[in-house]
Amino acid sequence: MPPTRTDRIVAARRKLEQARADLQLLEAREAQEARKRDTRRKIILGGLLLDAAAKEPRFAGVLAELVERIARPQDKTAFADWAPTPNATPVPASALLSTASV
Repeated sequence: MPPTRTDRIVAARRKLEQARADLQLLEAREAQEARKRDTRRKIILGGLLLDAAAKEPRFAGVLAELVERIARPQDKTAFADWAPTPNATPVPASALLSTASV
């Protein structure tokens, strides 16, 4: 006996729910990958900035200025015992930008 209309509706609903679950899983995986890519970019840029600050006073000054802007107390504790270089003189970000365009 062929499936009834009700059986076909139930089967279609099951397929639809499975497709929705599959889509949700794919979207979650994509979001996770996007977060991983973003974190990797931040780590790489942070490393480059730290290296530049150790080598050039203008970057050390900008980095010191950025660290001063940290607002969250739990983020500030990560930099409590840190300095870009021992003798870094803060250089305003605007000065860095003006020298970059020359």
